[in-house]
Amino acid sequence: MLIIRPICASDYEALYGIAVESGHGFTSLPVNEDLLRSKIARAEASFTKDVNKPFDEGYLMVLEDTTTKQVVGTCGIEAAVGMEDAFYHYRLGTEVYHSKQIAVRNEVETLTLCHDYTGAAELCTLFLKDAYRKGNNGRMLSRSRFLFLAQHQHRFGETVIAEMRGVSDAKGDSPFYEWLQKHFLGIDFVEADYLSGLGKKAFMAEMMPRSPVYVCMLPKKAQNVIGEVHTNTKPALRLLQAEGFKFRNYVDIFDGGPTVECGLTDIKSVKRSRLLTVEIGKMPHTDTQFIISNTKLADYRATAAKLSVSDEHDNVVLSPELAQGLMVENGQQVRVLSL
Repeated sequence: MLIIRPICASDYEALYGIAVESGHGFTSLPVNEDLLRSKIARAEASFTKDVNKPFDEGYLMVLEDTTTKQVVGTCGIEAAVGMEDAFYHYRLGTEVYHSKQIAVRNEVETLTLCHDYTGAAELCTLFLKDAYRKGNNGRMLSRSRFLFLAQHQHRFGETVIAEMRGVSDAKGDSPFYEWLQKHFLGIDFVEADYLSGLGKKAFMAEMMPRSPVYVCMLPKKAQNVIGEVHTNTKPALRLLQAEGFKFRNYVDIFDGGPTVECGLTDIKSVKRSRLLTVEIGKMPHTDTQFIISNTKLADYRATAAKLSVSDEHDNVVLSPELAQGLMVENGQQVRVLSL
C-alpha cells in the first residue's frame, strides 16, 4: 500500500536522496543537510501547532511504500508565503506609448519585481521516484493535498498558488536567467537557485533591477521562455489547470516559469471531496478509484483505493487493512475524492 503521511525526523536520509535525485531547479529541496533537517523539524512543529490563522507553517508529507518501508515521494503545502522571508515574483504588465503628433501607438510588455502573493498558500515540493511514476500514483500524490486543504482550510491563505518550473537545460542553465546573470547578479543559475532554496534571499533585493524591465530589450531566447514550463512539468501544470488554476501574469524571477493560482474554495477537488462515515468490513467490488484520507492533522494519512461510494449514502465500507493504514476506526469519518 502507498500511504501519504507527515514527514518525521527518521525520514531524513530518504529526503536527502530525493533532494539529490530531483536535480537543478527544484528550489524547495536544496542538497543541504542543515536545511533539510530544519525543513523536517518545521513540518513536525506545523502539524502539531495550534493555528488560528495561517502564518509561516509548512506541511511537508512523504509517500511511503508500506511493503518495502521506503519513502518514494514527497508533497507539501506552505500555509502563507512571504510572512517571514520575502517572496518575489515578476509581474508581467503592459505600458502604452501613444503620440498623436506622429500617429504612433506602441504597447510594451514589462516585468516588475513584486511581492503580490504574500500571504497565499503554496503547493510545493512535489516529487515521485521514477519507478513509481505509473498508474494514478502521481495524480494521487498531487491531489491528496486538496483533501488536506479541504479539511483544514483555516490553516491556509485564501489564495493557493503553485510555482511551475521554468525552462532550463540538462546542466540547469536557464535562458531567462542568462541576461540577469550577465547584467545584474553575476552568479550562475544553479547557485542563485540554491541560495534561494536556503532562504538566503538578501542578494535579490540588493542586486535585482529595481525598475521595470522592458521585455522587448531582453535577448530573444529569454523572451521566448517567459511563462513557459519545463518539459517535465507539463503534466503537473495540466493537472492544476483542470482544478481551476490560472496563470495571472506572474513568473519566477530566475527561470521565468509561470505561477498559477486559484481561490482555495474554488479548487474543484476541494469542492468535490466528501466526508463519509467509516464502516469496517468486506469491501464491495468496484472499479471506481478514489483518493481517501482521514480527517486528522499530526496523524494525517491518505491513499488511493477502489471504493463503493453512493450519492444516496454518507457511509463507506473499508477493509480492516485499509482502515488500519488510514488510522481510522468504525464510525469515524474519512474524506474521499474520485480519481
